[in-house]
Amino acid sequence: MLYFSRWKTILIWAVVALGVILSLPNILPQSTLDSLPGWAPKRTMTLGLDLQGGSHILLAVDRQDLVNERLNATRDDIRTLLRDARIGYTGLTGTGRSVQVRVRDAADAEKARTALAPLTQPVSSGVLGNAITELSLGEPEPGLLRFTLTDEGVNYRVNSAVTQSIEVIGRRVNELGTTEPVIQRSGADRILVQVPGLEDPQRLKEILGQTAKLTFQMVDQSVPVQEAINGRPPAGSTVMYSTDDPPVPYLIENRIIVSGENLVDAQATFNQQTSEPVVSFRFDARGAGRFGQATQQNVGRLFAIVLDNQVISAPRINEPIIGGSGQISGNFTTQSANDLAVLLRAGALPADLTIVEERTVGPSLGADSIAAGKLASLVGAALVVGCMLLVYGKLGLIANLALAANVALIIAVLTMLGATLTLPGIAGIVLTMGMAVDSNVIIFERVREERNQGRSMVQSFDGGFQRALATVVDANFTTLIIAVILFYMGTGPVRGFAVTLGIGIVTTVFTAFTLTRWLVAVWFRKWRPLEFPKGLVQYLPLNPRIPFMRYRNYGFALSGFASIAVVGLLFVSDFNYGIDFKGGSLIEMQSRDHVSKPGEVRDRLGGLNLGEVQVQAFGEQGELMVRVPTQEGGDNAEQTVVDKVRMELSDDFDFRRIEVVGPTVSGELAWTGTIGITLSMLALLVYIWFRFEWQFGLGAVISTAHDVIIIVGVYVVLGLEFNLSSIAAILTVIGYSINDTVVIYDRIRETLRKYKKMPIDEVINISLNQTLSRTILTGLTVLLALIALYFFGGEVISSFVFAIIVGVFVGTYSSLFIAGPLLILFKLRPDMFENEKSTAIAATAQPSGS
Repeated sequence: MLYFSRWKTILIWAVVALGVILSLPNILPQSTLDSLPGWAPKRTMTLGLDLQGGSHILLAVDRQDLVNERLNATRDDIRTLLRDARIGYTGLTGTGRSVQVRVRDAADAEKARTALAPLTQPVSSGVLGNAITELSLGEPEPGLLRFTLTDEGVNYRVNSAVTQSIEVIGRRVNELGTTEPVIQRSGADRILVQVPGLEDPQRLKEILGQTAKLTFQMVDQSVPVQEAINGRPPAGSTVMYSTDDPPVPYLIENRIIVSGENLVDAQATFNQQTSEPVVSFRFDARGAGRFGQATQQNVGRLFAIVLDNQVISAPRINEPIIGGSGQISGNFTTQSANDLAVLLRAGALPADLTIVEERTVGPSLGADSIAAGKLASLVGAALVVGCMLLVYGKLGLIANLALAANVALIIAVLTMLGATLTLPGIAGIVLTMGMAVDSNVIIFERVREERNQGRSMVQSFDGGFQRALATVVDANFTTLIIAVILFYMGTGPVRGFAVTLGIGIVTTVFTAFTLTRWLVAVWFRKWRPLEFPKGLVQYLPLNPRIPFMRYRNYGFALSGFASIAVVGLLFVSDFNYGIDFKGGSLIEMQSRDHVSKPGEVRDRLGGLNLGEVQVQAFGEQGELMVRVPTQEGGDNAEQTVVDKVRMELSDDFDFRRIEVVGPTVSGELAWTGTIGITLSMLALLVYIWFRFEWQFGLGAVISTAHDVIIIVGVYVVLGLEFNLSSIAAILTVIGYSINDTVVIYDRIRETLRKYKKMPIDEVINISLNQTLSRTILTGLTVLLALIALYFFGGEVISSFVFAIIVGVFVGTYSSLFIAGPLLILFKLRPDMFENEKSTAIAATAQPSGS
């Protein structure tokens, strides 16, 4: 085990060197990177929105809007087709998802079905070659034809709308001059837009929120508009309002002269006579012809330029406009004129898009998060490194060198994958530093045991690495399962945490059994030690005599009482749900005079009819956290809240972070979180059952469920906000607790093989004592890393880290007093491992030296 061939040595150090080279650009200043030759690696990790600022917006296509639009089009098609076929009809109406028409003469029914047959033709072939029919025809009674939108047809329209919307949004966002935006489909009817480094998130929302359906229509001057408002508009006309303040009503003919589809260009310019901002436009040949003909026939009349059913302007036609170009004037500012030009150039969206989730971080808060993450990382690394040096001496130095290589490999992999580094991702790296030394601790404690049994130092290290392999793999694989589930159920920053944690697990196992072992081999060849290096670890006895099993009933009673109390508490006290799970808005602001004013802000927002607004001061620079409950008007009402708060407070406060979660998304996130925890339990049960016995799997799941219940109780008792980060914290605690439990279970299985006649309670007690030093040391290093994160990582992740800190204590307790003793209740027997004993003895007897 301590011999390495030359090619293995070269391969190990090639991997480490490659990791260092690829990670190095992340700590070099940009000026240095620019001066490097072209062949040198310069790629750096992509910073998440919480570290560099920007916007994360989730848009949903309005399915009902598409249904209504398709029903209107169907009515028009039926009207046209029946008129062209000279078939009399009546009762052309639409309700729900159906349009029906009655043929006046029953003898024309067959002729009508033939004329309307194109409406039921397939619009596309499905994925498996099945034709998709958008409308189905039914005849409830003779002469009554009913066309109903099919589910397949609606899904086809939604899918097409999403695809087209992605293209339109991409053109709009690119017009803003942003760098590396992310625009992609999310689910069946949603679009995710992420724009990093955006200085004005509000402008992005305004650009994305407009459908931008531009039409040129005539103004109906046959009756006064007020008469149409008070009575009933003439047939074929609709009352629309202008964008002025106050809005001006116009009576607009429904007939569209030219639409925005005929535009080929639009630019923000200035009127040469008034110097006011205007938008110049140019039609294609077809649009220019239709527009010229309409203006030629309607000289002296008003025509309206309508954008999303609002009148931008309604100028008079003084003379025919036959050049195919013109200007749109209104109460424009330079930016609003430019934004309108952007919308017109990009084209109209095929359907209304609703913002169902928004997470915006200002650049100043992103800079603060980077500074906090760097400080927390440095402090956490210093504490872990110092702890290992004090505990293991020279071996601690070896573990720290492996840890440094481990961190470099994590950063290198993140860089190569193009993964996004978030603040929770930094937390994942810091937590990995604490957990990474666990593998070395397991190995070193095995070496101590081997040495204590009288073996030579070479034999002790050889046997220590060999015996620790299965334990380290099992312990880390269970944590990897949690990281994978966390990635698939999480969103945004939570995924960043899962990615770094998962990569860290893989690199930890690699460095522990390659680099650490190679460094130990070199140390042996050069210094030829005769004894285990001295450190504080020598004060931890290898075989303490703590009677854990004597107190197991007390542990069961205490845990049972605490669990029942938490469950009972849930019936009388609810969670302090964050906006992730109940919807609403969270706004972090900073006073421009750096003076905290929660009372004043609460009073100013009280008159906006937003419900029970919470205003909380934190930090020392006039920072406030405003929480607004979910609104009754649905997803669109949530966006109105932010606009109202911004209008009220923008003169006195800088908006550093905005999170808006609509009721649609909040319900989905709550369900996803529940599924994530349930799946993690099932996955761990299956894996441990497969690797050990069913008693071990059930014991691990019960003890882990106990940990989850206690953590939930901490959230309820302390009133901590329960959000997506809380789910991530619970899953992290599950991973840590299972890691601890698997190490103990592995030792119990080994002891059962060794002492077949020993009573099970004594076997478990011996195993708990033999792994106690590892449990203490691993818990200590993880806590040191977490404490650094809690005090220096910033407000954003403090509650997340606090829950994990509590979870480390609870997980350690449950591993000792719940997971192990449960095996007695499940009638675990030593003879279960009888078939494995001969294999284990043969493996032990094999000479080392690979």
